[in-house]
Amino acid sequence: MNYSSNSNNILAIGCHPDDIEFGCGGTLLKYAEKGYNIYLLILTMGDVGGERWIRRKEQEESAKLINVKKVFWGNFSDTDLPSTRTIISLIEDVINETDPHSILINYFDDTHQDHRTAAEAAISATRFVREVLFYEVPSSKNFQPDIFVDIRDVLDKKLDLLSTHASQINRTRVKDLTILESARSCANFRGYQGRVKYAEGFKALRILKEIHNCEYADARDNVLRGGIAFNTSN
Repeated sequence: MNYSSNSNNILAIGCHPDDIEFGCGGTLLKYAEKGYNIYLLILTMGDVGGERWIRRKEQEESAKLINVKKVFWGNFSDTDLPSTRTIISLIEDVINETDPHSILINYFDDTHQDHRTAAEAAISATRFVREVLFYEVPSSKNFQPDIFVDIRDVLDKKLDLLSTHASQINRTRVKDLTILESARSCANFRGYQGRVKYAEGFKALRILKEIHNCEYADARDNVLRGGIAFNTSN
């Protein structure tokens, strides 16, 4: 197997509907604007958080706003992902079909067992992929990003993506706090760390840095991907 792709395909993997939108929705929007092909793999149906058909419908609506080429479904039960081997095989199958240049996945240090299982599987399944980034969700622990993506110009669209998950907006388990407010606060905090107003943070498992002609150089130390600037400054 050789997954070292030079394609314009991006694969985002989420354990539950709305994980991707919270963790990397802004980045996917920016990729889509640059002409990249976006694919999603949702491992569970999110049925602990609502009816399966509702969660699926909400995810499909969000995918349309990103202009996703295809949504893959694992159809596993929420909170009960199977063995790592099963998830590895599924992710490998989707990688073979989509030929992604970059993969975005839930972070491994997390209070939710599904996120831990998926991340562990992804580390093995993506071993031949050139670029693999972990994103955060509200249940992530000890998340210290080393890459930041400026999402100032797409923050409102990112919140629109989350708004399609209407069944989840108030399921933060914090009184009077919506998932939209949580996402904005997170983007503001990561933006401050990345020296912009709003950003999404990522932890790199693997990333290939390309050296461009000097006329394309940014004043900051950025990793450039087809016009997407990943700010790696501290």
